[in-house]
Amino acid sequence: MRKAPLIILALAALLSACTGVPDGIEPVSGFDQSRYLGTWYEIARLDHSFEEGLSQVTAEYTLNDDGSIGVINRGYNAETGEWEEAEGRAVYVDDENTGHLKVSFFGPFYASYIVFGLDKDYHTAYITGYNRDYLWLMSRTPQVSDQTLSEFREIARTKGFDLDELILVDHSPD
Repeated sequence: MRKAPLIILALAALLSACTGVPDGIEPVSGFDQSRYLGTWYEIARLDHSFEEGLSQVTAEYTLNDDGSIGVINRGYNAETGEWEEAEGRAVYVDDENTGHLKVSFFGPFYASYIVFGLDKDYHTAYITGYNRDYLWLMSRTPQVSDQTLSEFREIARTKGFDLDELILVDHSPD
């Protein structure tokens, strides 16, 4: 009988860890939601099963009626010849001026979405999750300069990310 509270406590700790921030990573402050909304192109990522084999990946952020942010991630799977899409919802962990959100694609289960780098024009963004296994370089355009990519790699390395498995996302038309 006493195991149930321990299981609930362990589950709560696990779920809250999924919305945490890795040590040494600071979400951007002065985050402007209205400037962040819209379409972003995935330029580089550490690959995961939910994106494996996808090219031409985009993320579309819109404001929902309830104040949350609607998320549609979309990518092309060349193996199946089909587009794959995931629809989710994001809410702020602290406040709307901090680039730390939690996003859900599966009901009540949320994971961190941390904007830790953002240029003043909202053209490129560095994103991570609750640990350093997650990393994305996003841009408002499907290509970035070599300098932008080099700066991203340098900052990611200094923040402790292992870039051995970094994938550059193909945005060439089929």
